[in-house]
Amino acid sequence: MNTRLPVYGKAAPKPVDPSLDLEEEIKRLKVEKNAIILAHYYQDSDIQDVADVIGDSLQLAQAAAAAKSDVICFAGVHFMAETAKILNPERIVVVPDMDAGCSLADGCPIDRFRAWKARHPGAVTVSYINCSADVKSESDYIVTSSNAEKIVAAIPKDKKVLFAPDKNLGAFLAKKLGRPMELWQGSCIVHETFSERKLIALKERHPKAKVLAHPECEEVILRMADYVGSTTGILKHAAASPEKEFIVVTEPGILHQMQKAAPDKTFIPAPPEANCACNECPHMKKNSLEKIYLALRDLSPRLEMSADLIAKAKIPIDRMLALS
Repeated sequence: MNTRLPVYGKAAPKPVDPSLDLEEEIKRLKVEKNAIILAHYYQDSDIQDVADVIGDSLQLAQAAAAAKSDVICFAGVHFMAETAKILNPERIVVVPDMDAGCSLADGCPIDRFRAWKARHPGAVTVSYINCSADVKSESDYIVTSSNAEKIVAAIPKDKKVLFAPDKNLGAFLAKKLGRPMELWQGSCIVHETFSERKLIALKERHPKAKVLAHPECEEVILRMADYVGSTTGILKHAAASPEKEFIVVTEPGILHQMQKAAPDKTFIPAPPEANCACNECPHMKKNSLEKIYLALRDLSPRLEMSADLIAKAKIPIDRMLALS
């Protein structure tokens, strides 16, 4: 018996035939629709395995900019799909689950962002890519954790810098570059869950393990890290390092690619404070193979944006890509 209930105002979704080989169907649909699947490192491993490009926000933005396909299926979160649409306004961009959002983007609404900017006339606004298209359209530069240091360092020293929406990444950059910045007080719900107490205990149990952390973590965690970098940076560092054991302080979806890149090494996911799966991004995990199959089959749900918003938001993204 089908117990799925309809969402108000929408027809109940038709269940997918359980006998289908979803991986094979997705491969078939990619050819049939001339589609490409872009997936973030934080996706489940089965999604990573059907993706054409797997990467962090910068790599996926670059892949979207270079895309030649008619359809882009973005297995990530909403702001990432928006970036793909901004760079490919003429292409169909489908999102497996439109509710896959981001705490950083949600915590920086455009009206408050504009008011914040207005209080600092003449400042240069740098926004982390984890923000809405509206916020991008009001920014001077977009950055990712891979290129933020380079881009912020290139801004003239006599300019005041506003950095949004991640206070932890902003504080990390300000300290590393010796450059004070006005920080928006936002944070990632995943990276803020990591526990100093549990990380210390984990280090005690694995004394030879090196700690690799994402700069969205709080400073107390970053102080204990042997390496701080983007998801791609963490992956490359671990693969190149002579060390054999690592504690990884970021969303554990990255471990799938780390294990592929260095099968002889041990990767230990850092736990959060609570006894839960809080170190997994609930938004990223909204995507599934079934939803990717349906998105490609039906070319829905589609991401649509106004031409004016696309034009405005593309300016700071292009600046980022040029500097990257």
